[in-house]
Amino acid sequence: MTRRLWALNLVLLLSVGVAAWRLRKDWIAARLRERSLLHQTVKPPLPPPVIFTNPAEPVQAISYAEIVQKMLFSKDRNPTVVVAVAPPPAPKPMPPLPLLYGVMNLLDGTTAIMSEKTGAKHRGVRLGDKVGEFTLVAVTRDEITLDWDGKEITKKIEEMIDRGGTASGPPDAHPAPATAQAAAPPPKAQPKGEAVPGADLGNGKRSCNAGDESPDGTKSGGFVKKLYPMPFGNMCQWVPM
Repeated sequence: MTRRLWALNLVLLLSVGVAAWRLRKDWIAARLRERSLLHQTVKPPLPPPVIFTNPAEPVQAISYAEIVQKMLFSKDRNPTVVVAVAPPPAPKPMPPLPLLYGVMNLLDGTTAIMSEKTGAKHRGVRLGDKVGEFTLVAVTRDEITLDWDGKEITKKIEEMIDRGGTASGPPDAHPAPATAQAAAPPPKAQPKGEAVPGADLGNGKRSCNAGDESPDGTKSGGFVKKLYPMPFGNMCQWVPM
């Protein structure tokens, strides 16, 4: 019985020794594998090849023509664009020409006796002065030129002479701004060609009527007719006696 126990113990002891040896051997192999894996150099893989393609074409409006023609939200589905053009503004109407009562060729320049409209006070207008919306540009022996809105209007002096005698008040050689005042009653119109004093020119002098061909020195109504030679003809005035 004792021998069997000793044999059994010996077998168990050998089994434990073999198991410990195998366990140590496996542990050493695992450590070696772990150390080899930790110190192993990994080579990175090569990058994938780059494939170059053709660049994208720029977007053109014509490529959307089909979309415009088949637009579901448009009533006519028409790609034609209609641009509304506003009509040009109507030209500004030219106001009536100012009234002319005479032209004086004095030593200090030419002065036209004019008024803006019928019933307005007449005054002396020099070259470059404005009368209403018009500017006096030039005065010759037979014609007068006015500027309105960049356009020049040339008229005969005989056509522009106001023969109705509707201007009021004496002429002003240096026009001042118009003020609100009652207009004086217009002078009585004089018949054409009659040797009588015309419109009042200030300083007691009066103008000559159109067509008055009476000679120098003619007397009428307390005035005497005077003719002054000028480059463009004689200047006619009636002066107090």
